[in-house]
Amino acid sequence: MSPASATTAGILLITVTGVGYGGLTLLTAILRKVPGYLDNPVRRGLWRAGHAHAGVLVLFSLVALLYLDQADLPDGLRTLARLLIVAAPILMPLGFFLSVARPSDTRPNRLILLTVLGGAALAAGTLILGIGLL
Repeated sequence: MSPASATTAGILLITVTGVGYGGLTLLTAILRKVPGYLDNPVRRGLWRAGHAHAGVLVLFSLVALLYLDQADLPDGLRTLARLLIVAAPILMPLGFFLSVARPSDTRPNRLILLTVLGGAALAAGTLILGIGLL
């Protein structure tokens, strides 16, 4: 594994603590019947989606890093793909969480667009990686 991928993997592994904390926060909201979570289906759904996307995308990014070092790509494209793939587990969950940050929010605000940006980053990064592996 290249030093850049190892450093990125280390950072991603540290974020797993944040994903775990998010899960604990959701569980606490359920068990304590926190107002603004159980009684707000939009917020509940988006927060659950944010937590799920964070976990899955961190794992995906870790696996993608292993393949990235095997791809036949110039250094610049390899760095770009690495950044784009790692941006997804940051941007997508942020969009889900921040779009309904207040307990009274019943509709997502414009920060939901971070999910689209994260999806675009993931698509572009994996496309570059896929082409580099062919």
